[in-house]
Amino acid sequence: MTDALKRLSDEGVAIWLDDLSRKRITSGNLAELIDQQHVVGVTTNPSIFQKAISAGDGYEQQLADLAARKVTVEEAIRMITTADVRDAADILRPVFDATGGQDGRVSIEVDPRLAHHTTPTIAEAKQLAWLVDRPNTLIKIPATKAGLPAITEVIGLGISVNVTLIFSLERYREVMDAYLAGLEKAKAAGLDLSLIRSVASFFVSRVDTEIDKRLEKLGTDEAKALKGKAALANARLAYEAYEEVFSSDRWAALDKAGANKQRPLWASTGVKDPAFKDTLYVDELVAPGTVNTMPEATLEATADHGAITGDTVRGTYDAARADLEAIGKLGISYDDVVQVLEDEGVEKFEASWNDLLKSTEAELARLAPSEG
Repeated sequence: MTDALKRLSDEGVAIWLDDLSRKRITSGNLAELIDQQHVVGVTTNPSIFQKAISAGDGYEQQLADLAARKVTVEEAIRMITTADVRDAADILRPVFDATGGQDGRVSIEVDPRLAHHTTPTIAEAKQLAWLVDRPNTLIKIPATKAGLPAITEVIGLGISVNVTLIFSLERYREVMDAYLAGLEKAKAAGLDLSLIRSVASFFVSRVDTEIDKRLEKLGTDEAKALKGKAALANARLAYEAYEEVFSSDRWAALDKAGANKQRPLWASTGVKDPAFKDTLYVDELVAPGTVNTMPEATLEATADHGAITGDTVRGTYDAARADLEAIGKLGISYDDVVQVLEDEGVEKFEASWNDLLKSTEAELARLAPSEG
């Protein structure tokens, strides 16, 4: 086994695991991944929680206690998920301390059903930060139109944020703008900017899935030659935008006040098309100051046969633009693709959340004590 994960880490890419469950915490597996696989952060996922809860992986006693108290299913989910996030945050605390607060982070999402509602998103973010009560938590807020002002408000309150479901370059710029506006609010309120952190989760594989489906439909040799190029081009141009924004005069004023850059995070890096190398979205998105959040299968594949050859992002911008332009010339609308992906992304998160509600409700009913 090569130590590709160490090389990736040495290149300035923070390796986060896209998976959290109680079994991973209590078995010592999370601690082992931190110790041996260079994992320095974790993101949660409602579908992982749903599978773990329905399989009864370590949740029975807490569910029985919640059932005895007749709590609502929403409250039960919050008690269960925040307990796991708190425990994971404690396990990652040494990483948080060693990196000056940059890594050692655990993300937890606001209820996805609030994705198009600003005020409830802000309220939920505040509630989650209070419930978890760990400095190394990130609250996940989707990058919808309604999410943007929520990001500004929450950052302005000094709460660290993982902005999720970013697909388009235009929306990514709006996310960075929302972050800077939040920092400006926090600065005006006299908060310590050095304590506020954020990542912007730019989704990768789903872009190829959607565009390649449309290229396949066209069926020409020209279209087929562009398969597997869109997602990398899109992500690389996002990094170009990041470099631009975080070298601006506006950023310089915040930097002087102690603020931290909002790091680009490559999300959805598990390869969906078996024709592609399974570490494609790791090997080809190596750039300093980024995060790559991987499902466990991708983490293991990278450890086993990842080809980490240095920076694979900077210096690719012209080729990336040419690839997206070539796709556009074939009549595939970038704007339509990214809108479809955002809508689908919100719907998928909502569906996962609803499945989590149903599984938890079933477990609460099963474990409810007989009257008396």
